[in-house]
Amino acid sequence: MPLEMTASPSAEAQNKGSVLVVDDELDIREGLDMLLTGAGYAVDLAQNGLEGIRKMGARGYDLVLLDLMMPGLDGMQVLQDVRQRDTETPIFMITAYGSVEAAVEALKNGASDYFSKPWDNEKLLIEIDRMIARRRLEYENVHLKRALVERYSFPNIIGKSERMVRMLDLVGQVASARSTILITGETGTGKELVAKAIHANSPRAAHLFVAVNSGSLPPDLLESTLFGHVRGAFTSAVQSKKGYFEVADRGTIFFDEVGTIGPETQIKLLRVIQEKEFTPLGATEPVKVDVRILAATNADLFQLVKDGKFREDLYYRLDVIKIALPPLRERKEDIPLLAAHFFDYYCRENNKFLDSAGHAVLRFSPDALQILMEHAWPGNVRELENVVERAVVLAAEPVAPVEVLPDALLQANGIRLTRGEGGPLPPDASLFEIVNDYERQIISQRLEQCNWSQTETAESLHVPLSTLNQKIKRLDVKIRKRGEA
Repeated sequence: MPLEMTASPSAEAQNKGSVLVVDDELDIREGLDMLLTGAGYAVDLAQNGLEGIRKMGARGYDLVLLDLMMPGLDGMQVLQDVRQRDTETPIFMITAYGSVEAAVEALKNGASDYFSKPWDNEKLLIEIDRMIARRRLEYENVHLKRALVERYSFPNIIGKSERMVRMLDLVGQVASARSTILITGETGTGKELVAKAIHANSPRAAHLFVAVNSGSLPPDLLESTLFGHVRGAFTSAVQSKKGYFEVADRGTIFFDEVGTIGPETQIKLLRVIQEKEFTPLGATEPVKVDVRILAATNADLFQLVKDGKFREDLYYRLDVIKIALPPLRERKEDIPLLAAHFFDYYCRENNKFLDSAGHAVLRFSPDALQILMEHAWPGNVRELENVVERAVVLAAEPVAPVEVLPDALLQANGIRLTRGEGGPLPPDASLFEIVNDYERQIISQRLEQCNWSQTETAESLHVPLSTLNQKIKRLDVKIRKRGEA
């Protein structure tokens, strides 16, 4: 959820920002209301975690003061729930004396700061002022950058990270030029998407965009495909055929994995770039064309030049402007945004987990999202898309658990899904497995103490019944009937 600024100029003149106070103690709520209102803030109050979540979902706030210890949904649960949808709004935790360890854990889960009771009112106001001022400055900077990106309209290129914003800024600047562009990046980073965005935002958009997978065609067939041939040029040439360059006249031709093109074809490609003409196979007269060339590679093209596998003159003709796509592991802050984008697409495709407006309500559980954030993503965005598609197909509830993630991804992160109560953990168990096993034991013991009543167990553990039910299912805790030995 983006930071919501004050509603109107008059409202902004009357207060310095909007603050939500979530605390179960009436005295604390009233005291903070008086303090903040007197300092010029617009204040909303919530008496428990559920009401706080509802209010944060209904509107944006410049800052939230959240009590850590509350009955029902405690502050940590509220924090984790909110951070699934909103990673930007500053949240200050209010903690009891001596609960610093819990406050530090809250910082790890996305809290911006914490204050222990009793706090210094003057210091609290100073930190609130400073945080809101900083967030507004960040918001203005991000807003300006996003406005530039939106001006060029790249709906299928998802990312808010600084590297993606800079890359899209460059795409917007070069789209209208005639220059040849070299797009570099690992497999699965979206090189063809960027090429299509350049074409779509260029003066050539009304003409064809032709993609050529250079590595999938043998040299002789590639040459015929690119430049065409006349009737009788070779045994099977029973009629003349236009090549991609002639078909793409006044448009754009995109070479995917350009480093795989053979030496002879490289020479002809160089001539097209230099002379803007080519000769079809078997023909005697050249054909003039006006085609913009975009090329992509996941290899080090300059190293291929050094190795004698790629022409140096062609390399410099292609590398007029270079656009480097970052791998997903270097822009992990984009993972939740990309997952939401793919959830929307595949939920609509499978007609599952859609709200009345046709948007996906499916999301990853905190544990699953944490695994995704820690994964190295060797397959980049394409790998993430496959993971999300799998989750849509396998998920039975609106929160996709760890179990829907591919085994290969879990194993790559040192995770084995130990289910049920079947024996001790292996000596090399991961932290994820250890925490799950401990949580499983605690829930099983408390269920037995409460005579297998899930309602009483939820109350004794101070968690909502729905949360307990989700954990029982995810951890595969064995449930017995009440009174059963």
